[in-house]
Formats: sequence, C-alpha cells, structure tokens
Amino acid sequence: MPSNNYIYKMSNAGGMSTVTRYIDMLAGNATFIPSSYESIATTTVGSGGTSNISFTSIPATYTHLQIRGIGKQATTTANGPSLYYNGISTGTSYAFHNLYGSGSNAGVNGFASQPYDSSMSLIGTGSEYTAFIIDILDYANTNKYKTTRALTGLDKNGSGEVYLHSNVFMSTNAISQIDIFNGYVWQQYTQFALYGIKG
Repeated sequence: MPSNNYIYKMSNAGGMSTVTRYIDMLAGNATFIPSSYESIATTTVGSGGTSNISFTSIPATYTHLQIRGIGKQATTTANGPSLYYNGISTGTSYAFHNLYGSGSNAGVNGFASQPYDSSMSLIGTGSEYTAFIIDILDYANTNKYKTTRALTGLDKNGSGEVYLHSNVFMSTNAISQIDIFNGYVWQQYTQFALYGIKG
C-alpha cells in the first residue's frame, strides 16, 4: 500500500480524541485463533524411514478427531497403508467403501469384514506424495460404532487420482490409539498431524 494511504481508527475514549493511523486494515486488531481445532501431536519421518506411525494415549475430551498428512512409501507397489484403532489389526472389525477418479476413469469398491480401515489406500511412491484429510467421528462415544471419512489425492505430474473414503470401525470402545501402518516403509518427510475437534 502506498505510504500516503492510511487507515484511521478512532476511539471513543476521551470523547473521540484518540486517533491511530495504520497502513494496514488488519493492524491493531487482536489475533484471531479458531478454537475448534486443537493440535494433539505431529510426527515427521526422518531419514531412516519407518513402517508405523502411532498416536497413543489420545484424550477423550474432543468430539471428533482429524488426521492431516502427506506421505509416500519406498516401493513402487500400488498397495496402500492401513489405519488401525486401539491396536486391532486382525479379524472383521472394519468395513468400507471408496469412490475414486483419475480424470479419465472412475470407479467404486466396497468390502465388509476387513481387518483395517482403508482411508489410506491411495499412496504415492518415489517422488509422489499423497495428501490425506481423515475425519474420525464421535471417536470417544461409547454408545456407537465409529465412522471415518477421508479425502485423499495424488498428483503424478500431469495425471493423478482422488479418493473419497467411508469406513466404519465396529467397536463401541473409545479410540485411544491410532496406528498408521505401512507394510513397506514411510519415506523421509512423510508427516502426519492429529487434531482434536471440539463440539
């Protein structure tokens, strides 16, 4: 903004005698920080890589949880990682369906009685990172099964894919642990952040 253009803010303290001059419309205002989301934990993978990222001892003081992240794995396989809750990675505790598209093709799939949550079935390899936003709804409610929804996307330098996931964890127990398991290796700079969402 040119130096001869100013924003004037007047105060009624002292009979409108206080005038403050700013060069920015936002200057002088209190910082606004939304209180709906609170950071619980963040993990960034180092140079050695890792096969599993865990969030443990998750407090039951929020209404929902959200995971935001970017990740890629070291292998060229298209198989994606899995989400597990409360250490449950076997049996038939999960079910899901997915809607996906690449710009030229689209499709759906769904499976019942699975041993994992499929929210991360799309995964980048080599130089490709996948972006993830995963909502875990009513995670601390002990009267219902837990529903998750996820939006994931992958750019392939001219092509790419996007997935919309819906999952159910068939347990009434509050979720206190989340494992983001990659059967291969999460590469360096993969990062996941867990947030609590207030009601």
